[in-house]
Amino acid sequence: MRVRLKGINRVTKKLADGTLKTYWYAWKGGPSLRGEPGSAEFHASYNETVARKVVPPRGTLLSVLLAYQASGEFTNLANITRSGYVRRIRLIEKDFSDLPLAALTDRRTRGVFLAWRDNIAANSGRRQADYAWAVLARVLSWSLDRGLVNANPCTHGGRLYRNSRRDSIWTSADEAAFLERAPAHLHLALLLALWTGQRQGDLLRLPWSAYDGTHIRLRQSKTGARVVIPVGAPLKVMLDATTKHSIIMLTNHNGQPWTADGFRASWRRACAAAGVTGVTFHDLRGTAVTRLAIAGCSEAEIAAITGHSLRDVHAILDAHYLHRDPVLAESAIRKLEKRTESPN
Repeated sequence: MRVRLKGINRVTKKLADGTLKTYWYAWKGGPSLRGEPGSAEFHASYNETVARKVVPPRGTLLSVLLAYQASGEFTNLANITRSGYVRRIRLIEKDFSDLPLAALTDRRTRGVFLAWRDNIAANSGRRQADYAWAVLARVLSWSLDRGLVNANPCTHGGRLYRNSRRDSIWTSADEAAFLERAPAHLHLALLLALWTGQRQGDLLRLPWSAYDGTHIRLRQSKTGARVVIPVGAPLKVMLDATTKHSIIMLTNHNGQPWTADGFRASWRRACAAAGVTGVTFHDLRGTAVTRLAIAGCSEAEIAAITGHSLRDVHAILDAHYLHRDPVLAESAIRKLEKRTESPN
């Protein structure tokens, strides 16, 4: 039996590769729905969302949580970001939906929120706790700007999770082991990441039309930056030898484009099989930056490849990505020796 769902809003957007994608929302400006129209998952997602669409008591935190989710600031977020926010907003609703907005001006409320974050850290980890805190702080900041609340007690909360990926760099041995033992359909993903320095999401969406035989052109989904990347010889050899199963470059063993979750799971298994430990796919971006720096590239040259601003490249090299590789020390000493041996 066909069931007609009321209020469904459809939005079609043009992706970076020129294809059209349709997104479905429970109502205009409302939360996105999971699954495809007509599927059980789609109906379940709709029912869950509508069940939560209640008129909250005025003057409660739930009222601003729902107002934020109906705002353009929220609906304009990337789909995956919006989905992550919804999960954290549900955590906030669970514990604070009936919190009076007047309580936000009470100094004790900050302590209550901090204790809530500490509890999440104890049960789900510090990273998840920081994420939940950041979402709450953003909602309150948005509400404060619009005069919906009189205070934001979540400003300057600091972070519980601190983990520099400075030393999480793929070595040449890691690369060789992966190419030797990991499934062949994952090899192109490795080479693309190492030779372009792009994010996982952008690479999973990269179409063959972005490659013209000498360059790869793409628009980064996170920053909107357009980058034109000359294709290095090792990457070109693999690209030219790869059979095209789809309009998308990276495909699974069935020749279908990856889902983000499917790719992450397969990548973890491949790394385990290859004996590659202590590094992730995301570390390949830092590895690319590091290799470019070690090769003598300037910050401007690195930015042209990765799409970062010059200031961000400097900060990344200094604080996050630039592995203190012995190659740099060796290079520095050789330059000093050359300078010392040269006549004045």
